[in-house]
Amino acid sequence: QVQLVESGGGLAQAGGSVRLSCVASGRTFSRSVMGWFRQAPGKQREFVAAISWNGANTNYADSVKGRFTISRDNAKNTVYLQMNSLKPEDTAVYYCAANFWGRTTATGSEYDYWGQGTQVTVSS
Repeated sequence: QVQLVESGGGLAQAGGSVRLSCVASGRTFSRSVMGWFRQAPGKQREFVAAISWNGANTNYADSVKGRFTISRDNAKNTVYLQMNSLKPEDTAVYYCAANFWGRTTATGSEYDYWGQGTQVTVSS
């Protein structure tokens, strides 16, 4: 089992920055692929970014490329999402997720463990 706890959400202005953190406990974090997803009100959950176990491979949704950066610190069992140049359409609940299949997949169903989410609200 893996427990994931997100933090760092809140209110930001358009053009601003927010950094999300997700701390993992349980199964060996360093062997996991970690992903970030988000869900806005009335919309389906969508992929944001993913990172391989050693950080060598990353995958981003087109909507966040060049603005968001995913990273991880295996010594701290933590994955981060640095969000810059925020837009109102980035407003959503952000979830971190883990899979042990080895692929930085954008498909949510391929992730086995999920956090409870943290709200990010971007005002215009």
